[in-house]
Amino acid sequence: MALGDTNMTGSQTSLIPTPTDDALPRRLSDFETLGAALDYAAQGKRGLNFHDPRGNLARAYPYAELRADALACAYRLIAHGVQPQDRIALIAETGPEFAQMFFGIVYAGAWPVPLPLPTSFGGKESYIDQLIVQLSSSDPAMLFFPAELADMASEAARQRAVEPMAYDAFIAREAAPCALPPAASDDIAYLQYSSGSTRFPHGVAVTHKALLSNLSAHSHGMEVQDSDRCISWLPWYHDMGLVGCFLSPVANQVSADYMKTEDFARRPLAWLDLISRNEGTSISYSPTFGYDICARRMSSQTKAADRFDLSRWRLAGNGADMIRPDVMQSFVDAFADAGFSPTAFLPSYGLAEATLAVTIMPPGEGIVVELVEETDLSGGSAAEGRPQRFRAIVNCGKPAKDMIVQIRDEDGSPLRERQIGKVWTTGPSLMTGYFRDPQATAACLVDGWLDTGDMGYLSDGYLYIVGRAKDMIIINGKNHWPQDIEWAVEQLPGFKQGDIAAFAITTPGGEEAPAVLVHCRTSDNDERSRLRNEIRERVRAITGMNCVVELVPPRTLPRTSSGKLSRSKARNLYLSGEIRPYDIAA
Repeated sequence: MALGDTNMTGSQTSLIPTPTDDALPRRLSDFETLGAALDYAAQGKRGLNFHDPRGNLARAYPYAELRADALACAYRLIAHGVQPQDRIALIAETGPEFAQMFFGIVYAGAWPVPLPLPTSFGGKESYIDQLIVQLSSSDPAMLFFPAELADMASEAARQRAVEPMAYDAFIAREAAPCALPPAASDDIAYLQYSSGSTRFPHGVAVTHKALLSNLSAHSHGMEVQDSDRCISWLPWYHDMGLVGCFLSPVANQVSADYMKTEDFARRPLAWLDLISRNEGTSISYSPTFGYDICARRMSSQTKAADRFDLSRWRLAGNGADMIRPDVMQSFVDAFADAGFSPTAFLPSYGLAEATLAVTIMPPGEGIVVELVEETDLSGGSAAEGRPQRFRAIVNCGKPAKDMIVQIRDEDGSPLRERQIGKVWTTGPSLMTGYFRDPQATAACLVDGWLDTGDMGYLSDGYLYIVGRAKDMIIINGKNHWPQDIEWAVEQLPGFKQGDIAAFAITTPGGEEAPAVLVHCRTSDNDERSRLRNEIRERVRAITGMNCVVELVPPRTLPRTSSGKLSRSKARNLYLSGEIRPYDIAA
């Protein structure tokens, strides 16, 4: 049975997914505008396919149907008074409604602004506050939302004087054809809110030209084949989900299969079921935590080969956070007998300010790791008599087509190979700037180059990322990466990635010290005291630092819209007293 086929009885008929192969000659994103890309894809038979929580096909959506629906949405928007360059916010639920509205806004000459869905933490008021902040920044004319989010979305819209509108109510309107405004490659295509772990999100303005250049880089870097399908659970409000797994399939005429992010969270192995049922070759991306949760789920089950066939998973992309080689190895160990090849791993590096991709590993090279002595990472020198300690740094690939990467010191001077510094990049994929934020734009865009805010080094043309410059903890003039402190705590029983946030604070004596907030799941005060001491000793043993350890309730640590830990927000909430640690006797 082909991917997504379902047999139904009664009044329902079999659902057939859009095909992998198509007679339409493939074009690799060589279009002037995003609308032109969909116009071309609609001439073929490929398209998007939406699956239910158990991975069964719920809706096949050929690009021809997407285009017809998008044009109807554009006519409705224009009739409603929407003008070119208006911002139109839309909550990015993975489904045909968002897809047609996104392209409808593009056809109407306005700018779609994808906004996040609610998360499992923070609650109703926190989500409304998040929407209010992003509506304040983007200043849209309208906010579209799924009907089930009407209460929260309408309240946020009310507070910002934005017109609220449910997807289904708008799509049900009549659509009288009218003239569409012409689009140019230098026009803004959309605003992307970068999740940014170390600063407040900004609206990234991306032109059609920048987007299509980056999508072309994807297809060339991944060496797209006729047998490929894209399979994804990534959210469409994050750049990797929106650009890499929604817009890229359209612009490169690839059929795609989706499950919702919340469905993946409940049943992560359903993602691998989708990949297993694909009779062609699969391209599927995930941050490190996605591979981690799948490997953990398999630990309590029988052989992976009894359920999965991952032998045709051609490219297992990894990006959006620090790539952890130990997690990747655990995934290989869990699924090797199901045919998964470690050479399928495709590390990459990117950020919304560069549309998405900056570097991509050449297919087939897999995870390549270099061991770097920690004093090289911190800019210090090894203490006499102290054994060397190394950290595994993952190769994130070579610059994507037409992109250039340079490593610079604090003064902006280029560094030699294998010297750690700030990662700068330039090329046609760069944003025009942050929407209505010239100060923030000027801080990171300098003479046509983007300061990514990340630290890394180049080796034989490959980029290695070692951490975020702004996350760095500096104690006694020595740099420490918070990831190292968090990793030290993760090695203790009962902790996992995302349970720990490390950052610098200033002590009453005026010294900088590392603070570690840790999710605690025990209510016993003696056990909490023992745990705090164990964590403190563990961090001292790994890093040599004395740290402040605070145990906090589960699900307290804040996340970005893409689910990553936000250390800067955790620090701010802790210092302001909004994160209240457990009161434990010393």
